[in-house]
Amino acid sequence: MGEFSATVPMQRAVTVGPRIPVVPGFAQRAVVAERSAPSSPKQAGKALRGRVPRNSHDSLVLPAGRPDAVQAVEESSRGRVRDLAPIRVGRMAATPFAFLRGSAGLMAHDLMGTPVTGVGAQLCGDAHAANFGLYGDARGSLVIDLNDFDETVFGPWEWDLKRLATSLVLAGREAGADEGTCRQGAYDAVGAFRRTMRLLARLPALDAWNAIADEELVSHTDARDLLGTLERVSEKARNNTSARFAAKSTEESEDGGRRFVDAPPVLRRVPDAEAAAVAAGLGDYLGTISEDRVPLLARYAIHDVAFRVVGTGSVGTRSYVVLLLDHRGEPLVLQVKEARPSALAPYLPTVGFEVPEVAHEGRRVVLGQKRMQVVSDILLGWATVDGRQFQVRQFRNRKGSVDPVALTADQVDDYGRMTGALLARAHAHSADPRLIAGYCGKSDELDEAMASFAVTYADRTEADHAELVRAVGAGRIAAELGV
Repeated sequence: MGEFSATVPMQRAVTVGPRIPVVPGFAQRAVVAERSAPSSPKQAGKALRGRVPRNSHDSLVLPAGRPDAVQAVEESSRGRVRDLAPIRVGRMAATPFAFLRGSAGLMAHDLMGTPVTGVGAQLCGDAHAANFGLYGDARGSLVIDLNDFDETVFGPWEWDLKRLATSLVLAGREAGADEGTCRQGAYDAVGAFRRTMRLLARLPALDAWNAIADEELVSHTDARDLLGTLERVSEKARNNTSARFAAKSTEESEDGGRRFVDAPPVLRRVPDAEAAAVAAGLGDYLGTISEDRVPLLARYAIHDVAFRVVGTGSVGTRSYVVLLLDHRGEPLVLQVKEARPSALAPYLPTVGFEVPEVAHEGRRVVLGQKRMQVVSDILLGWATVDGRQFQVRQFRNRKGSVDPVALTADQVDDYGRMTGALLARAHAHSADPRLIAGYCGKSDELDEAMASFAVTYADRTEADHAELVRAVGAGRIAAELGV
């Protein structure tokens, strides 16, 4: 890497700056409803049924002026790396489920016309079935939870739940399950969300905050058919580490350190100036993590930086992997991933949710993630590189995930129940579970309605996907398939 090939010690690369001040209003909406509600949140939730009947959640009325599939993809690609756009289109064109993964903004546009109670929660924003997975905590144990927060924002809890339910229908169809099984997966996800909210509402506040431990999750959701799959994923996740990635993706450099090896189009080394800018950005990053983590990172030196293509919906955003080595040559890899405004933000005001000004998009992602997870990456932070905003996190932190399109028919409903419970627990960190539980109630009225919505919107997504495939075939939009 020319001049940049010299290692950059983390402790000399930066001066730790002051904490970035908290942005007023970021997390206040969660308590506004509680302060203005009647003395019983449960009764307040029940009262909402009169204004928004639970069976009304089966409706889908597409707003006027809805963009077609190609327009939606092109609009969401603005500001991304132009050369990577065909890869993103190719990945979205692969299957209807893949199209859904890349079209969070389009679904948010469509959800504007659906009923909401007005009760807010911190949303994942992209809570489809493939965005749940395993990752390692600080002591090496595996945790299962939501694991993608690029679109996180405060908004109506129904939007996350409807996206999850729809994704289960599409994943089930792709896996070859019959229509009844696919609908059952959506129905069970909503039912698990509802029952988990009722459970959390009955617990002491601290117990509810830390609820749904790994060892209890399968029994809580009656997901025993998933046991074998979860065990296999766990075993694979334990080996999915920075060291393993570095062993496959780097080589020894002339100075005795290591450097990345080009593996186009997914991984490529970057020019010295670009690498130096990323390294400089990590200086400010040190001021965004907990102060007790700074001495840990001070024991590493930056050795190399590479650009790495990620995800489906994220393709085209700028994403770097940074190789750090300690005094023994043991690697730690950080991901520095561009943070763009949430795709949901433009549509929230139409349903009564104001979006506060965001001081830093990476900060939004990190704070949203910490607000939804029980346990988060200890190195989460944010940085600015050449004027662009990024989130920073560990790369390959014992991560693993269940592939929802590879599930057998008897596992779809189990996976739905597990993910529905996890989503409820995540929402309960910012919304009073008593309020949502009061609205959802004991019956399956909400489960039936949202399952019907999920089937309807899955059909809509299949039509959008078919339109994109036709456009690719006609040359209207470029696509690189199979990457």
